[in-house]
Amino acid sequence: MSHPNAEKVAAAARDRGLEVEVREFPEGTRTAADAAAAIGVEVGQIVKSLVFSVDDEVVVALVSGPNRLDEEKLAAVAGGSAVGRVGADAVRAATGYPIGGVPPFGHTETLRTFCDADLLAYDVVWAAAGTPRHVFSAEPQALVTVAGAEVADLTTA
Repeated sequence: MSHPNAEKVAAAARDRGLEVEVREFPEGTRTAADAAAAIGVEVGQIVKSLVFSVDDEVVVALVSGPNRLDEEKLAAVAGGSAVGRVGADAVRAATGYPIGGVPPFGHTETLRTFCDADLLAYDVVWAAAGTPRHVFSAEPQALVTVAGAEVADLTTA
């Protein structure tokens, strides 16, 4: 690993009892489709870490690659009503990472995290490891546990 963010993600995983191998893809893994193509897996195996605010609380939604987050469902599961996107500066402040590289755990702040139930259908999923070029794989249930995520129906029909 050559990037400090990727090293932080690996350390955060290790601190939570999960050993991960971070892989770098110089062509980038900024989008789910880019990541799936680079890694050689189905788009559904890509974990999108989406950062939103629910009633002014920053939360993370872990969503399967092809799925679209349903903001009303996120609000309901988070126990709020007003949902909004979080800007790049706020994402970095809350998570410690840039958009496109936000991992599912190991954030600067303790953030409630919700996980798309569709991710549990796979044996292995891939998530960002701190930059748009670094990713790691994990068994979905292990990822849910390490992220302290609540599994829920978060996506549009």
